[in-house]
Amino acid sequence: MTNALDLVDDWGPEKIVVVSHRRTGMKGVLVIDNTARGIGKGGTRMTPTVTVPEIARLARNMTWKWAGVDLFFGGAKAGIVADPAAPDKEPVLRAFARALSNEVPVEYVFGLDMGLTEDDAAIIQDELGDRGAAVGTPSHLGGVAYDQIGVTGFGVAEAADAAAAAIGRPLAGSRVAIQGYGAVGSAAARRFTELGATVVAVSTAHGALYAGAGLDVAALDAARAEHGDAFVTRSDAGESLAGGRELFVDCDVLVPAALQDVIDADGAHELKASLVVEGANLPTSPQAQEVLAGRGITVVPDFVANAGGVIAAAFAMDARYSGFQAPVGQVFSTISDKLRSNTAAVLDEAARRAVTPHRAGRALAQERVLAAMASKGRLPR
Repeated sequence: MTNALDLVDDWGPEKIVVVSHRRTGMKGVLVIDNTARGIGKGGTRMTPTVTVPEIARLARNMTWKWAGVDLFFGGAKAGIVADPAAPDKEPVLRAFARALSNEVPVEYVFGLDMGLTEDDAAIIQDELGDRGAAVGTPSHLGGVAYDQIGVTGFGVAEAADAAAAAIGRPLAGSRVAIQGYGAVGSAAARRFTELGATVVAVSTAHGALYAGAGLDVAALDAARAEHGDAFVTRSDAGESLAGGRELFVDCDVLVPAALQDVIDADGAHELKASLVVEGANLPTSPQAQEVLAGRGITVVPDFVANAGGVIAAAFAMDARYSGFQAPVGQVFSTISDKLRSNTAAVLDEAARRAVTPHRAGRALAQERVLAAMASKGRLPR
């Protein structure tokens, strides 16, 4: 059994709230990691395997992500132990929102992560009777619909383009493999195609597809709309692979955009890509990052590459109580500008310090968080 106190270090968490509800069977947790730069903001995930340490890791990652893009919110994350496909999803979600009514929206604002949809964000707002309780609602409710417009995947491709330019290997003409063809992976694939790259592999929980000459992204999108994640088993557009093997196909750019902890040190020795752009949260282990650096493989860290979602969330936070929607065009242009400049800055800093991009990026983020903590008197004197 995890002792929550063992999770506390010099940065946080500031608060861990575990909640439950007997009638619905709801169990969940909110971790507010560090609010020196602003109130806690991060997504909420719903899976049957959610744990407190998992949510704490993700909350810490949000601390670095907000500081990395220099936006003034704090790291936080929430998780619900439930199957998002179960028929009782809505009552469980409503019970979770009610249980956190002391913290929301003053200390934490709900967002979206695995297992939750834009309609779920609307249900949270409805349950708490507060438009400020959640962001990521459908556009017809005035929200910035992250998944629908594909902000995170768009940003991943923009970061990849900047990284490719930094290492002198232009993205145009590159072969890209994407693990995960959900909201992030599919949007990234479309943007990669617009930038002149060729998508050679994609995957879902049902398996993977690989075609060395390239896959037709528009056809993949159509097949996914018809068959869901099972489209990879019904398509004759490429060679069928077992799930996970898409990470190791012959490609120039690899985008792990599905789950955390998918590339360990052994896997890092097997990768063929020269550039890894982390679309998922925490997809590589620290040991894998060192191996990749030793092999000369450039990695764009998750808290840099997939920060398009938090930039969109910052716009949505501003618009929560407004009668006007956030300007979508400005959202995309800001994502492009910030992620391209941040990617270049982190890679430059990694080279200057002779450390991995993860270490360099965290150091930059930590300096910003530390300055805020010092100004607010949160450090020992």
